[in-house]
Amino acid sequence: MEELIILGTGNANVTKCYNTCFAIKSGEEYFLVDAGGGNGILRQLELAEIPMEKIHHIFLSHEHTDHLLGMIWMIRMIAQRIKQGKYEGKLHLYMHSDLIEPLMTIVRLTVQGKFVKLIGDMILLHPLEDGDQAQILDYCPTFFDIRSEKAKQYGFTMRLLNGKKFTFAGDEPCREWEYPYAEGADWFLHEAFCLYRDREIYKPHEKFHTTVKEACETAEKLHVKNLILYHTEDRNYENRKELYTAEGRPYFSGNLYVPYDLERFEL
Repeated sequence: MEELIILGTGNANVTKCYNTCFAIKSGEEYFLVDAGGGNGILRQLELAEIPMEKIHHIFLSHEHTDHLLGMIWMIRMIAQRIKQGKYEGKLHLYMHSDLIEPLMTIVRLTVQGKFVKLIGDMILLHPLEDGDQAQILDYCPTFFDIRSEKAKQYGFTMRLLNGKKFTFAGDEPCREWEYPYAEGADWFLHEAFCLYRDREIYKPHEKFHTTVKEACETAEKLHVKNLILYHTEDRNYENRKELYTAEGRPYFSGNLYVPYDLERFEL
């Protein structure tokens, strides 16, 4: 069974939920996408009952702290398990080529040397260029540059084992050059920084983000079947699902999901 586990749904400033990241389960293995902004990723994996020993493939979309710093913890904890003989196989990390140096700089400054030495041997870094593909579990995702003006960032699209199209658009609005990757997606993961009515409060456009209304309009234009909104503010986290769904529904005719942390979807 293929399953999507949403580990975190919040933007960089949240305190009531974890930063946006998720895992795709295929069989007994997991493909992790981003890791949030700290060791909270360890708690989220524990709550989701995802064994670290079953994570052998991780994609890091970009360098912002709410995506990158959790990766340092993943490297440290998996390296520890490798040294203890509790982790079979190698860990594969995928990221655009410009991201390897910043990641390694932080790793060298913060992780013990005995763990750093495993990089290049048991922990492998795979640099990606726009349009590259990689074999990850039974998938062959195509990675693409979203052309961010803030920091270089990649998304990806792939076919699931059931033939459905799955597209991750990163944490910025899906723009025209990304449309071919998202057109007709069965599952489309897109950021929605806040409600359209709250745009003057959160200033999403100044931060290169978008609103629920706008994300839904884009998904409708692209004939998406299932839309998942994440990377949100958390001022009213308890009622976020109801509020975001109510705003988005008039603009999107497919299935609209506004998950809380740790929600799961059968793909």
